[in-house]
Amino acid sequence: MARAYISVGSNIDAERNVRSAIAALHARYGTLLLSTVYETDTVGFQGPPFYNLAVGFDTDEDPRALVRSLHAVEDAHGRARTSPRYSSRSLDLDLLLYDDLVLHEPGLKLPRPDFTRHAFILGPITEIAGDLHHPVSGRPLRDLWEALGAPHHTLRPLSFRPADLTP
Repeated sequence: MARAYISVGSNIDAERNVRSAIAALHARYGTLLLSTVYETDTVGFQGPPFYNLAVGFDTDEDPRALVRSLHAVEDAHGRARTSPRYSSRSLDLDLLLYDDLVLHEPGLKLPRPDFTRHAFILGPITEIAGDLHHPVSGRPLRDLWEALGAPHHTLRPLSFRPADLTP
């Protein structure tokens, strides 16, 4: 059994898509560790704000199978894979960490290379796994969050709690 951490984001019908995605993840993986849901501005394009959070769960799926499962959830929520990289999304589920696995192969890099550079990813995962050490740098996620710096902490917590969906 491996512990996986993913980033969840949506800026198209965000509340509905995030709620539905959390329900789908709970149905597949059971108990979920959920961060606060944050509203964040878009990065790299103009569009409505995103809802972002981090989710941790245990899985028997290997990383490749897990990514396929995450893509199936995205697809069920209308994810358009032909859209530009920086564009609005109905649902974005990104595998950030899979235990302490370091993997670099086409289509799958672990840990996700950019997650320590973006407040909308690093802030939520730090909330639920701040003492976890980054598999490459060895630094606790909490230290990486502090090093990112206050100007980057543009997370606006929402009262919307997807945790209310899980038993």
